[in-house]
Amino acid sequence: MKTVGLVMIVKNEERSLQKCLARAKNLVDEIYITDTGSTDNTIEIAEKFQAHISHFKWNGDFAAARNFALSQSECDWNLVLDADEYLMSGKRKDIQKFIKKGGYVGAIRRQDSYHEANGEISKGYAYITRLIPKGSFYEGRIHEQVVSELPIAPLPLIFEHDGYLQEGKGERNLQILLRELQDTPDDPYMLYQVSRTLWLMKDYKRADKYFEKFYQLVPDIGTGYRTGGVISYIYNLLKLKRYEKGFEIIGLEKERLAPYADYHFACGTFYTQAIFSDVQRYVSFLPLIEQSYIRCLEIGEVPEHEGVVGNGSFKAAYNLGVWFEVNGNLEKALTYYRMSQAKGYPPATERIKALTKK
Repeated sequence: MKTVGLVMIVKNEERSLQKCLARAKNLVDEIYITDTGSTDNTIEIAEKFQAHISHFKWNGDFAAARNFALSQSECDWNLVLDADEYLMSGKRKDIQKFIKKGGYVGAIRRQDSYHEANGEISKGYAYITRLIPKGSFYEGRIHEQVVSELPIAPLPLIFEHDGYLQEGKGERNLQILLRELQDTPDDPYMLYQVSRTLWLMKDYKRADKYFEKFYQLVPDIGTGYRTGGVISYIYNLLKLKRYEKGFEIIGLEKERLAPYADYHFACGTFYTQAIFSDVQRYVSFLPLIEQSYIRCLEIGEVPEHEGVVGNGSFKAAYNLGVWFEVNGNLEKALTYYRMSQAKGYPPATERIKALTKK
């Protein structure tokens, strides 16, 4: 049986490391922790889990740190995690079965949590390559990528990630990304990461030029990040009230992104806000609001797709409820609110209470 090591780089991770290691320890044979300068109890926590501990002087290059950490492992395969990632489902036998099948590096399914503008915490799924054979390595100062001749396949492992809820990481990441972009100014992946980081930081104006260049350069096929990047671009254009440009992108992507509920959800949101901004100018898009959210429900939540949890179910149903409520069709509004409530969405419950009191 092939041995599996857990390989991590950490710095001041006492908030999350205990939880991460407690959940992941049974997946692996050995734990390898490379510390890049902690001043809290990170190392003491790692020692409780009998981790092999090494030290790396931080130089602003995540790939260099990852590669040093990987060099410490003597295992046949390595599971690479961050301290703010916690196992939700999956077992050691799933990893062994994947390795035995052979021919691939493994991508975990990660559930990211992040703050919405209205204070709500949303969750989104992404696939990230994290199970790699000995001898594989990373490149890229940040959002580093695995270099391997093997294709990527999904692992039956799901992790939750709360790093986006923490303050301060966005600006740190942005500075590293911008340095990387100086070396490769036409790299669509780096442009995607810079634009999306600025978007998450709500710096929509700065993000715009990077999104535009990303969209010009990203290949039509063969890149897993393209779909998320284009959908984020649409939302960024909405924040800037660049409605004509947004309609242009939506039209260009109509066929390519048709299978994705997140695309149709973005369309429905875009149409709604555009119409509110100028009813006379955009009234022709009115029927497309309902159509967009109906399409979301028809597609549903597709496990293989990255995107926001609920855009193919309870969030789309809730927005349809709002749509019908605004248009005076309370019976249909309640139908969709109840559909959303059945999935545990609290705002739907609030609307049901408000409407049934009338």
